[in-house]
Amino acid sequence: MDWTDAAAWSAAAAILAALVLLRRHWARLPALEADPEAPPDPVCLCIPVRNEARELSAALDSWLNQDLPGLRIVAVDDGSTDGSSEILRGREATHPERLRVLRNDHLPPGWLGKNHALHLASEQPEARAAEWLLFADGDVQAAPDLLRRALAFARSQPTDILALIPAVDVGSIGERLALPLAASAFMLLVPPHRVPDPRHPSFCGVGGFILVRRAAYDAVGGHAAAPLEAVDDMMLARRVKRAGFVNRVARGGPDLHLRMYHGLWDIVRAMRKNTAALPFWWTMPLVLPVAMALLLAPLWMPFSGHGALALLLWLLVPALAGDVQQRITGRPMDLLWALLPLNALPLAWGAAWAFADRLRGVNHWRGRDVRLKA
Repeated sequence: MDWTDAAAWSAAAAILAALVLLRRHWARLPALEADPEAPPDPVCLCIPVRNEARELSAALDSWLNQDLPGLRIVAVDDGSTDGSSEILRGREATHPERLRVLRNDHLPPGWLGKNHALHLASEQPEARAAEWLLFADGDVQAAPDLLRRALAFARSQPTDILALIPAVDVGSIGERLALPLAASAFMLLVPPHRVPDPRHPSFCGVGGFILVRRAAYDAVGGHAAAPLEAVDDMMLARRVKRAGFVNRVARGGPDLHLRMYHGLWDIVRAMRKNTAALPFWWTMPLVLPVAMALLLAPLWMPFSGHGALALLLWLLVPALAGDVQQRITGRPMDLLWALLPLNALPLAWGAAWAFADRLRGVNHWRGRDVRLKA
């Protein structure tokens, strides 16, 4: 067996193992109870908003219509210029008993915008009086009973921070091609049955839905303890679990869903913000070529004499990963998923851009360059 044969069979084994692991993780991801009683615990939803006008109206309405009596909402308008401010003020005027809006036009040094907005929201009286804080992005929509079911799940067993996996809505061809694989990759990396285990290093936080006990949030210093953490959701869960609290993850979609990006360019920009913000970002020059080789395996394997194996992988990846996506989104499989190997191109573009930003010591998102500490 020469090196090309070894590379082909190694790539095939890695891809097949990943598919098996993905299916296993999905099967072990717990579901919320269908119709529990409304828990009495007060909850404060903290929403950071910066230029979210395209999705904000539907997102706000979904939270305002939650059937949990103890819910209060604090939205921080973080210098929006696209009409988000008008949407927020309009909803505040019609729902003053549930929603309060803060306007912030100044980002202090040493903070990323989202972290600062969530910190401001968490310091408000509604949040201080709440037993639970819910952090959700400004583009997330939830079924009317979603929060009631999530809170009942968290109260039914020892839980201090709960993440729900949402369904990802897609529109453009670039979104349809790239996002299902990205969502599958996230689920692949997070073994849900290990997340609550205090002896296991796995943890999970999702920007679309993080429900955390106020006491646990305060115990780790909240967002103020990591003001420059770009992947704030995952790292908050990590800090909470490391402090001895219980982290859990459950299914949110299709009752929890969001359209994260509008077009391929938005996806690449998001990679620029997040990819090099993870721990061990400096290993990217080593990890990225391996990831590229695996994603492109169905394209290069025929040239090593393994055309049948390449065809098998090309069929299995969208079929098996796509089935998981159908279950979490409640939508049929997309024929564009047959082009999944092409994800390698925007992956390389966004990751290289993120690495260059990190070498410059900056984080860029929504028109802001924030200097990172050395």
